[in-house]
Amino acid sequence: MNGLIGKKIGMTSIFNEAGMNIPCTVIEIGKNVVSQVKTEETDGYSALQVAYGSRNEKNINKALGGHLKRSGLGSTQKVAEFRNCDLEKAQGDALTIADVFAEGDTVSAVGTSKGKGFQGVVKRHKFGGVGQATHGQHNRLRAPGAIGACSTPSKVYKGTRMGGRMGGNRVKTTNLKVVKILAEKNLMLIKGAVPGHKGSLVIIEK
Repeated sequence: MNGLIGKKIGMTSIFNEAGMNIPCTVIEIGKNVVSQVKTEETDGYSALQVAYGSRNEKNINKALGGHLKRSGLGSTQKVAEFRNCDLEKAQGDALTIADVFAEGDTVSAVGTSKGKGFQGVVKRHKFGGVGQATHGQHNRLRAPGAIGACSTPSKVYKGTRMGGRMGGNRVKTTNLKVVKILAEKNLMLIKGAVPGHKGSLVIIEK
C-alpha cells in the first residue's frame, strides 16, 4: 500500500531534537476502507480502491452509488486508487496510518488548490507591470500591456497570458517529509505546506 486519503486540519509548528522550529501541516487520516480489489485477471492491473468519509446519498451519482452499494459501503466522500500495493487486503477492510506510513517517510500530497477568483497578470503570471510611473503613465503599474501584433498575424495567439480565474486546480506537492505520527488521534504531521484549504481532502502517497 502506498497511500491514504485524509483531511487537512491546518498548520502548526514543532521543535525537533536540534531545537529548530519546523512548520508542519496537520493531516487527519480518518477511516479508509477498501471498496474494491483490482487484479490483473479482472481489471488488467492490480490496485486497491479506497473509500473515505461519508456524505448524503442524494449528493452522489448513481454509478458510484451502485458501485459502493455492491461493495457493502454507504455514500462516501471520496474514492481513490493506489497501485503497487504490497498489502493483502480484502474488500471492506479498514486501513490505518500505521499500515502505510512511518515517521521519516518521504511522501507526496495531492489536493485542490485554494480558489482565488479572477486575478490580473501580476498575481496570476508574475508580471512586473509596465515599469516605473513615468513617461505619462497613469494607473498602469499592474496593467498587462499590449497583447496583439500588427496586421500580421492580426490576432491574439491562443495561450497568451492574461488575467483570468486562478486557483482551484489539482496540485501535487512532492518530496514532503512525515515529521510525526499521532496514531492514537489518527493524525500525521507533514513538513511544509500541503495544497488546499482547511477541511479539504488530500491524497497522501509514498
